[in-house]
Amino acid sequence: MLRPLYKAAQVRELDRRTIAGGIDGFALMQRAASSAWHSFRSRWPQARSLTVMCGSGNNGGDGHVLAALAMQSGLKVQRVTLKPLEELSGDAARAAQLATSAGVGCEEWEANTVLTGEVIIDALLGTGLTGEVEGRFRRAIEMINAAQRPVLAIDIPSGLVADTGAAPGLAVNAACTVTFIGDKIGLHTGDAPAYTGEIDFRPLGVKAQAYFDIPATAWRLDDSLLADAFAPRLRTSHKGSMGHVLVMGGAPGFGGAALLASQAAARMGAGKVSLATAPEHITASLVRCPEVMAHSVRGGAEAAELPAMADVVVVGPGLGQAAWGQAVLQSALQSDAPLVVDADGLNLLARQWPDVRRDNWILTPHPGEAARLLGCSVADIQADRPAAAQALQRARGGVVVLKGAGSLIAGPTGLVVCPYGNPGMASGGMGDVLSGMLGALMAQRGDVEFSAWLATMVHALAADRAAQQEGERGLLASDLASYARILINP
Repeated sequence: MLRPLYKAAQVRELDRRTIAGGIDGFALMQRAASSAWHSFRSRWPQARSLTVMCGSGNNGGDGHVLAALAMQSGLKVQRVTLKPLEELSGDAARAAQLATSAGVGCEEWEANTVLTGEVIIDALLGTGLTGEVEGRFRRAIEMINAAQRPVLAIDIPSGLVADTGAAPGLAVNAACTVTFIGDKIGLHTGDAPAYTGEIDFRPLGVKAQAYFDIPATAWRLDDSLLADAFAPRLRTSHKGSMGHVLVMGGAPGFGGAALLASQAAARMGAGKVSLATAPEHITASLVRCPEVMAHSVRGGAEAAELPAMADVVVVGPGLGQAAWGQAVLQSALQSDAPLVVDADGLNLLARQWPDVRRDNWILTPHPGEAARLLGCSVADIQADRPAAAQALQRARGGVVVLKGAGSLIAGPTGLVVCPYGNPGMASGGMGDVLSGMLGALMAQRGDVEFSAWLATMVHALAADRAAQQEGERGLLASDLASYARILINP
């Protein structure tokens, strides 16, 4: 059910083996261009003109062939190249000659070039990019973005790094990206969601998973998992068989986060939910969600005995980093129960417990918290999110959910990407709700990694449903629970 994701070098090796297996390289290029043409036609059926921006390599070759197909279909085609045709070589040169033979004109890019097509095809740079785009290619990307017309990117938006999803400088803003042979991890995380638009994966007849010695770098979650994961409950189910979640958080003056987490745990189907919080938050908890059993905690002594009663402990929302928070986190860490650690729980781990490692916990850092845990900068995290998530999982064990656009879940079996979610989630409390959902599913299922996959996906999909109905702006964390409840009852 999950789509494999690869790094650029792996896809190039798949390409090489496909050619070695008897498919001509130029024929494979024609397949790619034909797929891109169909992707273009399905999205812009009324377009009568297009501009194809071609680079110097095989990505540019795809563009030349697509230009020929468009000309043969009666469209008005502007072909712009950033390298003189006579300097091209190999399949790219064959592709350029094919377009010329089809009657497609060609102009070399200049700073004053006017882009005339209704839709722009980005065939400038492929998946080999590792750093910032400079020189003429940067100015060409600026021109594409300034044109404010829909863009179809071939294989990857130019300027985006295929292995990391980082855009170290300028990148093309595409409405759609059609990518070939193997889907790239860098299209699904980091900066990528701001540039790729819709992703249209075309394998070109290549069965990547048949090459067992080229294992996927990661896997893309799919909502088709939900139906089997949330099958109807047994008619004999009772609250004792549905797990007990304890949320520990809400230091004096910081009660909201823990209330969000505990209510989310209840809405995700936990049989019992308890809340250990500062005394002044008890009344608010009872008013907000009387189903949650609220315990007044003044310090470490009162917190110490609570984790033993729960199947899963969620610690961190509204915890604070003062003495109260330190005592509560220490109580959780001394328990053998599976943990979900979030927010200030993570900051305290970085500062007070730098060497603690567990197999039965989920850590849920955003990039800032991940940077503190790894002792690096936020820029370092965002420059290579997949590597950061895996490094943190290796160092701390268990499962790590690196939050952000294209959240990454690193666990013992590998790396998974969540392709859902939207900018409406850029508001306070979203992480607290996720923590509660994670705790609830762990308590019900008894596993750690698959629960992390499911909860992260349900959290993001719930936000998508909420945004679809009422818009992204103004989306609150507390809105998610009702939509999540629908998703877990398919």
